[in-house]
Amino acid sequence: MDLVERLRAAGCVFAEDEARLLRDAAATPGELETMAARRIAGEPLEHVVGWVEFAGRRWAVDPGVFVPRQRSELLVRTAASLGSENATVLDLCCGCGALGGATALALPGSRLVAADIDPVAVACAARNLAPLGGTAFAGDLFSPLLPDLRGTVTVLLANVPYVPTDAVALMPPEARDHEPRYALDGGPDGLDLLRRVAASAAGWLAPGGRLLTETSEAQAALAVAILTGAGLTAHVVKDDDLGATAVVARR
Repeated sequence: MDLVERLRAAGCVFAEDEARLLRDAAATPGELETMAARRIAGEPLEHVVGWVEFAGRRWAVDPGVFVPRQRSELLVRTAASLGSENATVLDLCCGCGALGGATALALPGSRLVAADIDPVAVACAARNLAPLGGTAFAGDLFSPLLPDLRGTVTVLLANVPYVPTDAVALMPPEARDHEPRYALDGGPDGLDLLRRVAASAAGWLAPGGRLLTETSEAQAALAVAILTGAGLTAHVVKDDDLGATAVVARR
């Protein structure tokens, strides 16, 4: 109970659940105290225990790596409903690789490729995706990908950062202080990275291939316009239970 009270005093809303997870993850009382201190200091629980629950599976997530949000399951569910077996799945800005991995599991026989600009995230993604036969590359958006992927991607997950620069300071401290700025800041209107992805996406998508990206509800119309301007057809999908908005574009 002392641990629960300490977590609650630190502002952890689900203190009982977090205390249980910390106890389960710690091998010794000393390790438990170290982990509790990290969490009380504001480090994301997922970084402290070393994993995140996403789409019904645990994925390793290392300190400093973006933690996938539960609302992003909308991208996975939508991709699974649109894709087919033996798909080619590309996960850009992959972080720990959970979105691409979950999509590949939903589409048996898929070829799975992921990329991120951060080598730390790529190393984490590589560990998560290797058991699924996936590979992860370090580099800026499409730049590290092998040329043979061009024109073959049937599912392109582009979970790019979309928080406007001025709004990053308003995010919870565990995000803005412990996740990379590049994984949060989407530029003045939040859509700078999406513009860069849209400019090159058609060359990587197979005919009929889909690009899926998450946005805020307020950004959705502009995101559709950006993707339409890049020669794709696009529409908005929502999930009120997840509080999620996404845009799906088709070549």
